[in-house]
Amino acid sequence: MQLAHQLKNLGTETVFAVSAAASAHAAAGHKVYPFHLGDLNLPTPANIVAAAERAMAQGHTGYCPPNGIAALREALAAHLGAARGVDYGADNVSVQPGGKPVIPKFLQAVMNPGDEVLYPHPGFPIYESQIGFQGGVPVAYRYVEAADGKFVLDLDALKNSITRRTRILIYNNYHNPTGAAATPAEMAELAELAVTHNLWVLADEAYFDIQYGGTPRSIVSLAGMPERTVILYTYSKRFAMTGWRVGAAIGPASIIAIFDKLNVNSESCTNHFVQHAALEALQGGDAGAWQILAELRRRRDAAVAGLNAIDGIAVTPPDSAFYLYPKVSAILERKGLTDVNQLMERALQQADVSFCTSKHYGPDLPGPADPHIRLAFSGLDLPDIEAGLARLKVFFES
Repeated sequence: MQLAHQLKNLGTETVFAVSAAASAHAAAGHKVYPFHLGDLNLPTPANIVAAAERAMAQGHTGYCPPNGIAALREALAAHLGAARGVDYGADNVSVQPGGKPVIPKFLQAVMNPGDEVLYPHPGFPIYESQIGFQGGVPVAYRYVEAADGKFVLDLDALKNSITRRTRILIYNNYHNPTGAAATPAEMAELAELAVTHNLWVLADEAYFDIQYGGTPRSIVSLAGMPERTVILYTYSKRFAMTGWRVGAAIGPASIIAIFDKLNVNSESCTNHFVQHAALEALQGGDAGAWQILAELRRRRDAAVAGLNAIDGIAVTPPDSAFYLYPKVSAILERKGLTDVNQLMERALQQADVSFCTSKHYGPDLPGPADPHIRLAFSGLDLPDIEAGLARLKVFFES
């Protein structure tokens, strides 16, 4: 029997393949240092867990409105609007079972077959997967490494990628996998491009609250952007709630109404009692979130020190997110390797260290190869970060 033709365009989140290899290595009796998966091994704050338990005990275990319970939508509108300088109401919010569902629903709402969609490279692989699967044309724009070791947009190349068929820009400031944080000038120029070319914008702000200095900024706060931008919001990072699967889409009421209709057609509604826990996360005080951020800062600093101790590696502490993205061309040359994924495989087998590579965050683009690896420091305790990177140093320098 024939399967759907569009399945050939459906990709995956390739980090889970790395996770499977790491699990198999661990099952063979090895202690694995898991730098590959952007999960957190930190507990969800106790007040949030207690709120979920209370909600279950109170009977909030059935269906609820497809767009989310009113109290949560109102709280999200107030919280996100205040942080971004935009006046949102409950009609601007559609609660989702995680942040990831915002991506396909946004494309279903605004993209037609053949529309070109700008997406970041390197970047979260689900962008490209969903664009192609739904009949769009994915067009990558680059992040490049600046002289100070931080990553910036190649704005000139992005401008040259815009054609008469370009309809959408996907923008992941506070960026996975590089940790890039836009300057005000960079963000303003990107917003101007969106307005000039009348583009819809998906602002993936999963790491908006994971900041190690300064005040986060959103592109939606700039002139001409609220009416064309949908924000992807998730509880996963700030509150260590990756497995709870709760997030939201925030944007113009006319588009959010489409999200609500798509909710009815897919999951009916987001888990009812989890929404009460999500409400507590916003209203129950920031102590737990600040503790999570403080621990991530300690892990970041330890990971940066451990990597910079390796001959041939140099990283700059990222201002946001919880990833390091060092270039490894010198390591490949030392090892006599040409494929960065071979380095990943050997590091697991010979050093028990698991990480992702630049090949997991987009296909090779034209031009010279620029091999990087991505290490997430969110899922390991400090002693394991130090021990794992000490093992990686021995392997990389041998």
